[in-house]
Amino acid sequence: QVQPVESGGGLVQAGGSLTLSCAASGRTFSMGWFRQAPGKEREFLATISWSGGSTYYADSVKGRFTISRDNAKNTVYLQMNNLKPEDTAVYYCAAGSLVNSRRPNDYDYWGQGTQVTVSS
Repeated sequence: QVQPVESGGGLVQAGGSLTLSCAASGRTFSMGWFRQAPGKEREFLATISWSGGSTYYADSVKGRFTISRDNAKNTVYLQMNNLKPEDTAVYYCAAGSLVNSRRPNDYDYWGQGTQVTVSS
């Protein structure tokens, strides 16, 4: 069983940066980051393979967000730069068996989420 736990959310000004962490031990999963703003569907952001050798990003965050992982610490990170007010959402990490999937249904285990608020 895998139980991802996110941390690192908070309030930041537009143009600022945050790094989210997701602790998840267990099998060798690919990990993904998603977000959901009020009244909107869950949105794929980025995913990384177990080895870290393959990453895939949504166009909306490519060049601003970076996903990485440290398997020795069972932790996946999402470095977010140049944050915008429209990045305000609850951010979730998830574990799944497929590589480079952007579909929420392909992820089996989800964290509870961490709130990111970007002020203008």
